[in-house]
Amino acid sequence: MRVLVTGAAGMVGRKLVSRLAENPDLFGAEIEGLTLADVVEPPVPASLQAVTATRTVDLSRQEDAVSLIKGRPDLVFHLAAIVSGEAEVEFDKGYAINLDGTRYLFEAIRAEGGREPYCPRFVFASSIAVFGEPFPEKIGDDFFTTPLTSYGTQKAICELLLADYSRKGFLDGIGIRLPTICIRPGKPNKAASGFFSNILREPLVGQEAVLPVEEDVRHWFASPRAAVGFCAHAASLDTSELGARRNLTMPGLSALVGEQIEALRRVAGAKAADLIRREPNPDIRKIVAGWPRNFDASRAAGLGFVAETNFDDIIRIHIEDELEGVTP
Repeated sequence: MRVLVTGAAGMVGRKLVSRLAENPDLFGAEIEGLTLADVVEPPVPASLQAVTATRTVDLSRQEDAVSLIKGRPDLVFHLAAIVSGEAEVEFDKGYAINLDGTRYLFEAIRAEGGREPYCPRFVFASSIAVFGEPFPEKIGDDFFTTPLTSYGTQKAICELLLADYSRKGFLDGIGIRLPTICIRPGKPNKAASGFFSNILREPLVGQEAVLPVEEDVRHWFASPRAAVGFCAHAASLDTSELGARRNLTMPGLSALVGEQIEALRRVAGAKAADLIRREPNPDIRKIVAGWPRNFDASRAAGLGFVAETNFDDIIRIHIEDELEGVTP
């Protein structure tokens, strides 16, 4: 099997490759070639056994997308994207990367298949941002995709393309709508949802964090560990079970910001929770107000996708994976 990972320098991409280094059979077959691509040089774990090449590319350039598919990967993880907050501010950039870049990959695959038979598994990292208000109490997979952000619109268009290119037999696609991944390691990024991680990650290392919304804000979450599990499971899933409905909302945990903070207090103590400073931000509150809050992900769960069921576990996973099991 030949595997391509776009966005390999991003958080989910790095963790997916690290998991592959720990478990070479993660995708259900021996890997003879692994290509890691991103706009910056992707890191390669020293313990990775697969023959690996790294590529620095810009997916807004069609020729870069074509060059990645020339190797005819059997499995593609398309994780590269401009995140939500940046896509909202940088309109042209968001569409160039999130929509055009994805379509360029699809078209490159179609062109390869026009020369000789070729139909790779294509795992697309979509988002719950494809949904917009008004919401039911729980959003099912059959709910309208009427996004209220440019990022969500870009992901929704790509979902439609994924389904159509799969219907035509150009690729074997599966779209996984990721919850907000929490707790994200590293430094804050430009995602509007970044504060959900910030208010936990920084206090866990003794640093102050800013909360820009009220504690009664509810959202849908899963850990980075769960996100890697979603990707790996999607790689080997029998897609005949999907029919024409190729895009799935991943399982997750619906929680209030206040419940996040209480979980932090239980796991790390009052000293950590007291490092959260309330500083309302009207722009972020407006964006968050249009996001979905709770889902019925029974279809994905029935197909074997799993995630955490409480926030204490999400925090403990971060401590285990990022802090060597230790907090200040």
